Amino acid sequence: MSNWNILVIEDDPDGQEVVSRILRHHNLQPSVVGTAEEALVVLQQADYIAAVIDLALPGMDGWHLLHEIRSIPYLQNLPCVAITAYHSAEVAVDAIDAGFDAYFPKPLDPTSFVRELERVINA
Repeated sequence: MSNWNILVIEDDPDGQEVVSRILRHHNLQPSVVGTAEEALVVLQQADYIAAVIDLALPGMDGWHLLHEIRSIPYLQNLPCVAITAYHSAEVAVDAIDAGFDAYFPKPLDPTSFVRELERVINA
């Protein structure tokens, strides 16, 4: 897992730090951007094994970012994990139905988050 480069798309600095710390603690390599637009640029410049996407981003939100990722042939199978502070059972179902590979409400539970991320990447 130590060579896993994961893109984190999160606009909140505290959220960026929390997700990055969890990933680094498990010897994963996070790269962080604050907007969906930045993510689309970065995804074309480097190889990532997965993307962790906040649903409530400024500008293009996480839902639309997922749609864009899935429309790019070489990224369409990139594992994408949704995270959000606006959790409900309906949002969880909607995220999976929209094509996210996993969904997590904030605050993240570090153990289950990393375990599920590993499962999604190895699927």
